Amino acid sequence: MGCVLMVKRKIEKEEAERERLAAMWERERRLWADGYTCIAGIDEAGRGPLAGPVVAACVILPSDIYLPGLNDSKKVAPHVRTLLAEQIKSKAVDWSVGIVEHREIDEINILQATKKAMAESVAGLNKRPDYLLIDALEIALPIPQEGIIHGDSLSASIAAASILAKTYRDSLMEIMDELYPEYGFKEHKGYGTPRHIRALQQFGPCPVHRKSFLTKFKEKYDGYN
Repeated sequence: MGCVLMVKRKIEKEEAERERLAAMWERERRLWADGYTCIAGIDEAGRGPLAGPVVAACVILPSDIYLPGLNDSKKVAPHVRTLLAEQIKSKAVDWSVGIVEHREIDEINILQATKKAMAESVAGLNKRPDYLLIDALEIALPIPQEGIIHGDSLSASIAAASILAKTYRDSLMEIMDELYPEYGFKEHKGYGTPRHIRALQQFGPCPVHRKSFLTKFKEKYDGYN
């Protein structure tokens, strides 16, 4: 009886996941019905950290792909994100990333840097999309587009971009951790955690810190300079 119950619960869980994923394809299905054939999702990772680049990803998914667990990268466990990223890269019609480094973030501000990274991720594609689904923003490209608040939870294409942007940026911050191990970048990826703040107070900023962010939050992080 217990085995039967376990199988039943597993089936119910799989059905619920299929329903959730089907809902995430609603916008893409609507656009395909309107005649668009190459729909790209765009998202970024790294708008909030005190160090490192902002990374955007652009992904064109095939209509028949099934990716259990696909969601906003913040809602996905790291080991699942890694698995999903490999599946997305191997099965996507096309994908690309755009990167804007910390120095340029200081020069043009994080919002403009995010939009630039997004535009670069589109430019890096081999196929030109005919519609863009973007998490929260719109970008200055001559392509029809829609900015969707919380799009990484509502659109499969944006969620896939969220996964690629997050995993790509995390890998960069792990390299930064090897260069500057005292800050713990591998652990917090540049975000303002207590450990990161303590390191700033002890060692001061390193070459990959965003000076504009540190200046903005100077009072909160008093003692780092």
